Amino acid sequence: MAIKQSRNKTIFLTIVAWAIGIIMFFPIFWTAVAAFKTESDAYSLPQNWLSTPWTLENFAIVQERSDYIRYIFNTTVIVVLSTLLGLVFAIPAAWSMAFAPNPEPRKPTNAKTWLTMIFGALVICFLGLYFTDWKPVNFFVGLALLLIFVVPASLWAWNQNTSGTLLWMLSTKMMPPAGALIPIYLIFNRNGLIFKDWGWINLSHFTLMDSFWGMVPLMTLLNLPIIIWMLFTYFKEIPVGILEAARMDGASLWNELYRVLTPMALPGIASTCLLNLILSWNEAFWSLNLTNKFAAPLSFFISEYSSPEGQFWAKLSAASIMAIAPILVVGWFSQKQLVRGLTFGAVK
Repeated sequence: MAIKQSRNKTIFLTIVAWAIGIIMFFPIFWTAVAAFKTESDAYSLPQNWLSTPWTLENFAIVQERSDYIRYIFNTTVIVVLSTLLGLVFAIPAAWSMAFAPNPEPRKPTNAKTWLTMIFGALVICFLGLYFTDWKPVNFFVGLALLLIFVVPASLWAWNQNTSGTLLWMLSTKMMPPAGALIPIYLIFNRNGLIFKDWGWINLSHFTLMDSFWGMVPLMTLLNLPIIIWMLFTYFKEIPVGILEAARMDGASLWNELYRVLTPMALPGIASTCLLNLILSWNEAFWSLNLTNKFAAPLSFFISEYSSPEGQFWAKLSAASIMAIAPILVVGWFSQKQLVRGLTFGAVK
């Protein structure tokens, strides 16, 4: 009787899982079908998927109107460079938290000390504005925000142990992107302290807007907490005795990272890179607001077919399929590695 109940429960959960999967997959299926239909057939209700003719003209029109190769090149550059740059910072950070953690929190900072720090930061900023005749407002306002929010938060993280630091890093992903849009847009769009005419070199024409110099570091910073978290999970599974043996044999810090730790954690690094590739490839909010032409990725390519002049569902569907096809292929062939990376450490 118990076996029969267990079997019924398994069948029920399987049906529910398939139903949820079909519901989640249906928008992609509808987009794929609409890409091969004419505009009138894609827009008509109810849909006649089987009776109406199929066509490839939407893909030809999309390729003719937009330079698909340029968009996919921009996306690949941003995704690959941001992933590599993220690993440069994430591997040492994850190593320090996994193998050189602070076991006990330092002496906690009381509320009076925090208030004194914030008040002192405000005084410094206002004194700077006063002695500069309140002219470079943008620079000092940015400095004020840095002193008020970033410095206290960093000191708080420094006073905590490894788990507290990791939680603080992950909490940066919880803020809605729109909350940081205005300051980041101003940083990208305006010349400030650095981008100006220094006499011997003129940087006044240089801007981060719609450039790889701006998008690559931005994508790196957006996904850096996730990269560090995943690498920390992998590094914790490596026995500390192996690294200690390497140190006894005279291995330097660089050799420990490059020749011992990295080869052993290569599957975890690969899974981390795959996840970062997917997150960067699918990023649309920052791409639509900070790019226009030269560094525009595929998300901007899709937005070109959303026009108030009319509903171009078939062409929009074709552009969407062309944009997601490469990452779908990568995800399909690497799904085992990706699932292993996301679930690593969950089961001992």
